[in-house]
Amino acid sequence: MELEKIDGSYGEGGGQIVRSAVTLSCITGKPVEVENIRKNRRVQGLRPQHLVGIKLLAKICDAKVDGLHVGSTSIRFHPSSVIDSELKEDIKTAGSIPLILQLLIPAVSLSKKNLKLSITGGTDVPWSPTSNYVKFVITEAFSRIGIEFSMDIRKRGYYPKGGGHVNVRVYPCEKIESLQLTKRTSKAARLVCSYYRISKSLIEEQVLQTQSILKKNGFSSNYEIIEEAALNEGCSLLAFNHGTSWITGYDTICTKGNHELAEIVSKNFIENDLGVDNFLSDMLVIPLSLAEQMSIFTVKKITKHLETSLFVTSKMTGCKYGIGKLDDGYEVRIVGNSDARV
Repeated sequence: MELEKIDGSYGEGGGQIVRSAVTLSCITGKPVEVENIRKNRRVQGLRPQHLVGIKLLAKICDAKVDGLHVGSTSIRFHPSSVIDSELKEDIKTAGSIPLILQLLIPAVSLSKKNLKLSITGGTDVPWSPTSNYVKFVITEAFSRIGIEFSMDIRKRGYYPKGGGHVNVRVYPCEKIESLQLTKRTSKAARLVCSYYRISKSLIEEQVLQTQSILKKNGFSSNYEIIEEAALNEGCSLLAFNHGTSWITGYDTICTKGNHELAEIVSKNFIENDLGVDNFLSDMLVIPLSLAEQMSIFTVKKITKHLETSLFVTSKMTGCKYGIGKLDDGYEVRIVGNSDARV
C-alpha cells in the first residue's frame, strides 16, 4: 500500500501531528510517513517523550517503524493488524501518561480490540492533560462515541520525578456514534483536586477560592480534595461538568513556587461555555472522522491542535469537515468515513 505522506511542520508542528498520524495508521491500516517533525521548534525532531507512545503503538499492531530515535525528523510507520494486548511500560521519566493514552485508546478500541496496560511515568505534568481530565472528561466524551475504557490511578507522578502508576483497560468499539455537542446549559460544576507535600490549608484555600469565583458567576459547585502519595510535591485541579448537549472541563497543575490555581481554572472553565472545551475538541476528531453520521460540536476557538488534527485526519480517513464562525465561537462539522476503518 502506498505511503500517506504528512508534513509534520503543519499547524502546531509539534508531537501531536505524529501521534495523530500513527494512531490513524493503526486504525486504517495505511502506512504513513511523517516528515519535518517539529521543524519549527527550537529543538527539532522527536524527543524521548514521543518515542514511548509510538513504540507501544507499534507493539499492538506489529508495525515496522523506520526513523524512531531521538532527534529524528522523519519516520515511516507500516502497521499490520491490531491485536489484543497486555502491556507493561515504565517511561522512566515524568513523560506524560495521558498523552500516550491519546494514542493507544482510540487505536485499540476503534480497531475492535482489547488492551490491558500497566504504565509508570507522569500523571500530572506540564503541557499535557492531567489524569483527572482523562478520567472525568475524556472518559465521558469517548463513552458517548462508543469508546469504553477504565483508568485506575494507583499513584500520582508529578514533574520532575514522575513515578506515577496507572492501570488502563480498553474495550472494543463495535459502532462509532456521532456527536451533537452545541451548548452548555447548566450552571453546575464539580471540582476535583489531587495533591501531595503541599500545605493542606493552601490547597483548601485555592479550591474554596475557585468555588467562590464560580459562585460569583452564577455556578453552584461541589468539590473533592484527595491527598495521594507521589515521589515529589505536586497538585492538579480540575473543574468540569457535562450534560446532554455539552462536555466541558478545564484543568491545571501547580508547580513549585506557583500555587495560583483558582483564577486559572475558574476563568477558563467559565469562558468555555459552548459544546466542548478547547482541549477536548481536537481529541474528538479521530473517532468522529470514522462515524457513519455527521457530528457537530461548538468550541470557543480553533486551536492549533484542533486545526492540526482536522488536517491529518482528513488526509488519512477521507472525512470531510467544515468550520463556521458563530457570534461567541465556532461550529465544527465532521462528516465521517466509516469505510476507512479496517
